[in-house]
Amino acid sequence: MDRDQLVMALASVFAGLTVLVAVLGFVFQPFLLIVALPFGATAYFMWFQASGRLDDRTRRRVGQGRDREPRGGFGAGARRENVRDNYRRATNGARGARGARGARAGGTRGAPSARQGPSRAEAYRALGLDSDASDEDVKRAYRSKVKEVHPDTEDGSEEAFKRVNRAYETLTD
Repeated sequence: MDRDQLVMALASVFAGLTVLVAVLGFVFQPFLLIVALPFGATAYFMWFQASGRLDDRTRRRVGQGRDREPRGGFGAGARRENVRDNYRRATNGARGARGARGARAGGTRGAPSARQGPSRAEAYRALGLDSDASDEDVKRAYRSKVKEVHPDTEDGSEEAFKRVNRAYETLTD
């Protein structure tokens, strides 16, 4: 069972408990209405997460916060350009023809309408592999290539790093 479906099922169970306890509260004991509140809150938050609205809201807040001054220092995270590229890739990939929930609701990920990234042949060349390489070979070549071209190394290049990452994403999708 898909994780979102499981969370949605649990949310409906908590919603049912909320209704049951609220009805019992009205009929027998008004104190039970207070007991129904945590069940209702739990059902709401589980539904909010499973419906994808929490993810959308988080992405919007991340998008608004990227105009602020970046915090520096050791371990500050990805560079600002990488964060923007990853955000754009995530929002463009998740909002294909089926909308924001399309990837989660359908079970299969919707591909963007305009193909981004290299072709499979170009991806194999970028990683220095033959077209008949196994998944394990792809992973091994990716790891070694990333170590060579990582921007934090002395002779690393950010463009080469992005190219290797796009190649790996193309081959693993």
